[in-house]
Amino acid sequence: MTPRYLQLGASLYVPATRPDLAPIASRDKFPFLRSVIFCTEDAVAQRELPRALTNIEQLLQRLAPGELLRFVRVRNPAILRTLLQMGSVEKLTGFVLPKFSRRNLDEYLDVLSAPTPHAANGRASWQPELMMTLETIEAFDPRAMIELCDLLLRQRMRRRILSLRIGGNDLFQLLGMRRPRGRTLYGTALGVAVSRLVTVFRPHGFNLTAPVFDYLDSPRLLQREVRADLAHGLFGKTAIHPKQVPLIEEQYKVSARDLQMAEQILTRSAPPVFRVGDAMCEPATHRAWARLIDQRARLYGVAGPVKAM
Repeated sequence: MTPRYLQLGASLYVPATRPDLAPIASRDKFPFLRSVIFCTEDAVAQRELPRALTNIEQLLQRLAPGELLRFVRVRNPAILRTLLQMGSVEKLTGFVLPKFSRRNLDEYLDVLSAPTPHAANGRASWQPELMMTLETIEAFDPRAMIELCDLLLRQRMRRRILSLRIGGNDLFQLLGMRRPRGRTLYGTALGVAVSRLVTVFRPHGFNLTAPVFDYLDSPRLLQREVRADLAHGLFGKTAIHPKQVPLIEEQYKVSARDLQMAEQILTRSAPPVFRVGDAMCEPATHRAWARLIDQRARLYGVAGPVKAM
């Protein structure tokens, strides 16, 4: 079974104040989208929040079912409560919870467990999928992150957590920095923090998505960063413009060489250790990697023809 998070691809980040939410959410405007996040938080000024919420409510009334994964990034637990009271909220895939930490976990849980109109209308089976954003000062504290991981593993909502998102710009702000031009995230102080988050959460089955890339005039650098995201164990990335989506997802294709190795590792008759080209393959330790390569190939394709090795 393909992990659900692999279907995220590049998630287009859209302020909920925009007038074109419906054509975006229906894939009429950008048919190549796999997922979209309508934002009511940092991308929306406080005075514009009522308009953003009205836009979402009107969108839900008009929205038809579809394959696009649709999320709303809430502003806080109170806004999540407001959204859950809206009619047809079950047309959303789920929610992104910003500034997530041990301090607001219980408040979010209380809101998510409260009765809602969609349950009263016979649609209680809908369970919104969740993506928490790690972007507070606690993200730099390994002990705090280990404790948060432990808390999430104990919660009943664990099965609803699609991914954890890394909020790069908020973390840069805490450092008094912004992403410099000409280098990837991993050439900055934030690279170490990202690596640490991966080693805390990923062994327990949590996927992490990569921070946004701010610059629209550096497509090659963006693609280099996506390759580094994958090398660091991250999958999925927020796109701030539609033209970033294909650039990001092109890098999610797998190489023909990796696919060939993965297929041989996954073969039932594979020996305990064998060689493919100049690489050692050991199914006992490489099987998880091989499954992900195979699943990515099915979703995003293969880069280049398969050659004999």
